Amino acid sequence: MFAAERRQLILEMVRANGAVSLRELARVVQTSEVTVRRDVRALEAEGLLDRRHGGAVLPGGFTRESGFPQKSHLASAEKTAIADLAAGLVGEGEAVVVGAGTTTQELARRLARVPGLTVVTNSLLVAQALAHANRVEVVMTGGTLRGSNYALVGSGAEQSLQGLRVSRAFISGTGLTAERGLSTSNMLSASVDRALVQAAAEVVVLADHTKLGSDTMFQTVPTDLITRLVTDEPPPHEERAAAELQALADQGVQISVAGSHQPPAEAPPPPGAAGGRSGAVRRDMPLPSQRRTVHGAPPPGGPQLRGTTGPGALGEQLGERGRVADLRRR
Repeated sequence: MFAAERRQLILEMVRANGAVSLRELARVVQTSEVTVRRDVRALEAEGLLDRRHGGAVLPGGFTRESGFPQKSHLASAEKTAIADLAAGLVGEGEAVVVGAGTTTQELARRLARVPGLTVVTNSLLVAQALAHANRVEVVMTGGTLRGSNYALVGSGAEQSLQGLRVSRAFISGTGLTAERGLSTSNMLSASVDRALVQAAAEVVVLADHTKLGSDTMFQTVPTDLITRLVTDEPPPHEERAAAELQALADQGVQISVAGSHQPPAEAPPPPGAAGGRSGAVRRDMPLPSQRRTVHGAPPPGGPQLRGTTGPGALGEQLGERGRVADLRRR
């Protein structure tokens, strides 16, 4: 296939799907990822598409957001590994919040195995993944349905989170940089994600390497409020993503890298945890000696505390099963 034919086919695939990974493009045009990456750069120079780490998307800059069907096909293997690793952070009897996204949906499928868990979410996809888990209680926010990502947004969702307190929040986004933190392209989604973060003692961001170094319109979580990033190993040629990881670590974010090609982790997952079943391992990058706190909470690794829920709308619904972090005991 000539270069012009390849590029035309690549452009048609991106226009049809909104976002396509380099791996998928290489498979369809039957060439190497190196060649596809060169084609994508040429098309970007013409303004016909935008490059992302590990893929290509329709042009749109800071305001462009792909819908769920497009996102679900981008970096799918990486998202699976991230979800396996992140699930290992959740223990029996905890209460957590899980935001909307394709990576958090993968996480929810694994959390279905954690007994006594309470999950608060604004995502229909997360709730669906947990619907048949008989030992997991699911509490949904109110709000208005945003069809493009099957999430509840708006003032109803934000108000229902007031007074809620949980041990940690698992949240995703469109872009992540050390300078600005997590961001997304939609104002309503960003506002609800901020409310989810405010309800948690610790904030865990789930982002594959394609989002590292990307910056979008609305900031969700500033870097100094991110406790941990769970991501995958950037490919060797993605120097920008690797540099962004190191910059995040330098600012005190704990980095957990998932990947099946790495050596086994030295420590097993915590008792009752559901993760680490598909070859995902954790490799924490070196961090500064003093880690800042999030909402008054100490660094991860201290004793796991339990308490009662707050007086908010969702806090009352959780009942005795909603075992959440009581910051006064910290």
